[in-house]
Amino acid sequence: MSDVKPAQKDAYDLILEAIDVGVFKPGDRLVESELAERFGVSRTPIREALQRLETQSMLTRVGRSLIVSSLDHNQLAELYTVRNELEGLAARLAAQHAAEEEIRVLYDMVEDDRQLVDEPKALSRANRRFHKQIHLASHNRYLVQQLDLVHRFMALLATTSLAVEGRGETALDEHLEIVRAIEARDGDRACDALKRHLSKAFETRLKLDAGEVRKAEGA
Repeated sequence: MSDVKPAQKDAYDLILEAIDVGVFKPGDRLVESELAERFGVSRTPIREALQRLETQSMLTRVGRSLIVSSLDHNQLAELYTVRNELEGLAARLAAQHAAEEEIRVLYDMVEDDRQLVDEPKALSRANRRFHKQIHLASHNRYLVQQLDLVHRFMALLATTSLAVEGRGETALDEHLEIVRAIEARDGDRACDALKRHLSKAFETRLKLDAGEVRKAEGA
């Protein structure tokens, strides 16, 4: 019996993953020939992937070039509004449906992530894994699909609020509160804890962005 080979990622997934992990950042220009060489695929699937990403607003056309999109203030607020409601629902459902093993994994994630408080980029990746685990613990495939889409657009944020001094440790304390509520099977408390967590993250990001604007303007 022959070994089953893992499925190959297509050009779309490869580019999307590169944006998600920060290889390509908002404002970066994506060149078809360079992407084909980087990923070892022909230019046709790259061209099709770029067109698809442009249609989904992950890329923006400037003249004849395609650049990784960025989110303005209104788009950021709209994204957090949707994320707040969907993730709150995920936490509520996780409190109802999460297996004991899933809850233990969440606890382990919080504990392990405390080793990363001085590494914002690594902590940001760990943060995404933690939230993804809550999504999966909701045991609702349609909700998970919608949250995957929301988090895809989160990749268009050039900075992480976890880089703000003290935010990493506070965020992990908030994660712990969410997990405890899930373990207690208290859906309302889990939902509220996650929404408070996102509200604080949004507030921190707004302050961070405002600081960057003032710096850029020389104010």
